[in-house]
Amino acid sequence: MMHLPGHTQVVPPHRRYDEVAEACAAMVIRSYSSSFGLASRLLPPRIRRDIQNIYALVRVADEIVDAPRPEQGLVDRSNELDQLEEQTSVALVTGSSSNLVVHAFAQTARRVGIDLDLVGPFFDSMRSDLTQVQHDFDSLATYIYGSAEVVGLMCLRAFLADEPKSAAQYDHLAPGAQRLGAAFQKINFLRDFGEDSDGLGRRYLVGLDPDDPADAAWALWLDDIDLDLTAAAAAIPHLPAGSRVAVCTAHDLFAELTARLRESSATEARRTRVRVPNAGKAKIAAAAVARRGMPRTPRADAVGLYRRKTNV
Repeated sequence: MMHLPGHTQVVPPHRRYDEVAEACAAMVIRSYSSSFGLASRLLPPRIRRDIQNIYALVRVADEIVDAPRPEQGLVDRSNELDQLEEQTSVALVTGSSSNLVVHAFAQTARRVGIDLDLVGPFFDSMRSDLTQVQHDFDSLATYIYGSAEVVGLMCLRAFLADEPKSAAQYDHLAPGAQRLGAAFQKINFLRDFGEDSDGLGRRYLVGLDPDDPADAAWALWLDDIDLDLTAAAAAIPHLPAGSRVAVCTAHDLFAELTARLRESSATEARRTRVRVPNAGKAKIAAAAVARRGMPRTPRADAVGLYRRKTNV
């Protein structure tokens, strides 16, 4: 047993380790995502920690795939991702890991009910980024499910963990969580259009050729994103009150990014990553608080390219 500095209560040693792991996860989200960091600060403390713990594992896996060190080859990155998945799978059973980010994630996963049915598809999508550089509609649907929709479902588990009748609520809200995750992913595909194609050699968006990007195809993908955001907006008012404003803020931040992407051509977006200034983010968060978590509703009259082709 040990004393935390400045505290009088005795803290069990394992809880001190839990707190260090959670602090590491919080540092990851502060360092890598101003948008999600802003939205997460609007959550109650326990749920905020859970979302930070989920985000940290997702971010670390993404860094293995997208930001290798100069000396790392494809085999090295694949092995590292395999090790991270194995550590995560073991920690889901044991509740502990020597990897602080994995440990933090396992604490949340075991508490809120995240299992391998969600974790496995996530790592499958991360692994596909190491070898697959171009997608068709079917492979893209599988990729987006694993890389983004399951993350939305993980967060939904955290939002509902302490709610009565959480299983029924989860089933009701899961489609909206998936649509919001899919929207976030597709928005990032458009924002990172140049980096993905020029830097990583990947082509996610079917019908959008980086070498000759047609604005008509660009608009179709934005229409599809609006459909996702609209479907997600309908679900947000049914979330628990404690998480509603934060999710609304994240939704509206990405809706604003979508609006800005509409003002840009595909060629311009390839050169310059579209952003929302910090002052604009603060305004969006304040407006979400004022509306008590009722999201802005994007245009919903389009027939989205992705959903029309994949029937999802």
